[in-house]
Amino acid sequence: MRSRSALVGGAILLLIVVTSLIAPLISPYDPIKSNQRLPLAAPSFDHLMGTDRFGRDILSRVIWAGQTSLPIGLVSVAIGLLFGVSIGLLAGFYGGWFDALSMRMVDLLLAFPGILLALAIIAILGGSLTNLMIAVGISSIPDYVRITRGAVLSVKEREFVLAARVVGARGPAIMLRHILPNVSAPLIVLATLGTAAAIITASALSFLGLGVKPPTPEWGNMLAEGREFLQHAPWVAFFPGVAIMATVLSINLLGDGLRDTLDPRMRV
Repeated sequence: MRSRSALVGGAILLLIVVTSLIAPLISPYDPIKSNQRLPLAAPSFDHLMGTDRFGRDILSRVIWAGQTSLPIGLVSVAIGLLFGVSIGLLAGFYGGWFDALSMRMVDLLLAFPGILLALAIIAILGGSLTNLMIAVGISSIPDYVRITRGAVLSVKEREFVLAARVVGARGPAIMLRHILPNVSAPLIVLATLGTAAAIITASALSFLGLGVKPPTPEWGNMLAEGREFLQHAPWVAFFPGVAIMATVLSINLLGDGLRDTLDPRMRV
């Protein structure tokens, strides 16, 4: 509550999420139904954000697109957290051959830019909403592995972990009850900021035609549809871009506030 940036970011994100959830109630038009009498109509009282080349209301499509773009970020981060934290915990706690093998695999994945790795996965699995989530999630796993492993290495030699070993606690119990709660702060911050990165990556893939396919509204594919009208109908691409920018900015502001709160080194 003391972080103004976190409050502003949280408020904007809450507004975007609520707007997306109640899209059927507040959307003025059907986001998919076309109107050939109003192609590329400029913003007006009837269509506040104008229409696209098929006469579809852009405001309605931007609102409905949140139901696609936001879950992509959340599910992708969940995939990265589930596999990345699990591998990082095991590698950091047990070490040995598993640590060496997992770190070499992580180094191999980090050699590729995230968007390029996601492109390769999408090319193998095919373009769909589910495959898009999987591709973005897999591309984020190395970050969670490295952060988790590094935090575990610094925590596992602490006194409370040694005390748990002395009283007979087994490895899985130590990892889940004692180590994981004490390494969760950086993971929460990384997951928050990773959600914004996942939304950008998913939008970029959709922009390239490898993500969600039209006519399903998604901010990335709406940008792709509007790129050929930038000179004489800029609103087609402008408003989806604003939606992406506002969402990513709000998540980053919230993530910065969480980092300042959860990281003792950031406290003044």
